[in-house]
Amino acid sequence: MKSFDEYLRDAEQAHGHICAGQVLGVRLAMLGLEQLGIEDPHGKDRKRLVTFVEIDRCATDAVAVVTGCRLGKRALKFRDWGKMAATFIDVSSGRAVRIAAKESSKALARQLHPEIENKNQQQMIAYREMPDDDLFTTQWVKVELPPEEFPGYKGDRITCEQCGEGINFRREVLQEGKTLCRACAGESYYQSAT
Repeated sequence: MKSFDEYLRDAEQAHGHICAGQVLGVRLAMLGLEQLGIEDPHGKDRKRLVTFVEIDRCATDAVAVVTGCRLGKRALKFRDWGKMAATFIDVSSGRAVRIAAKESSKALARQLHPEIENKNQQQMIAYREMPDDDLFTTQWVKVELPPEEFPGYKGDRITCEQCGEGINFRREVLQEGKTLCRACAGESYYQSAT
């Protein structure tokens, strides 16, 4: 495993800037890997890990850099819960740990470095220094992953009976006897502009 500073440099490059969220994300992911005993997430252990992230902010890019989990590899899963948290699953053992940033860490950052006026700078420095127990809650959890959620899953491709688009990974919806994609079933996040 790389050092904290090496991962932080990698995260900065991938994300485009350095910020408190990057520091938090690197620490959070490193702790998750440590808890699971995954030492080489980019090498020999790369197929052991699936990670759920609960926010689409800076820290998520850092988590992806440290873990090597990517959406395109089906190893990074996003749940839009708006929480600075991630769950790390060792698919070989079934063990899973959820790690969340403590809300109290922001106030603690102010206490540790009141001489720094810029909140981001204050948090970046404090988040590097704080013990894991002051920064995060750690909870062992159980996550049921159906086969279609695993990286490398090869399932049937279904065609939506309404729009004709292909649907992968059992994401189709049966509605009134028809096989539909989620958009045609009424779950669309977009509307036609024409």
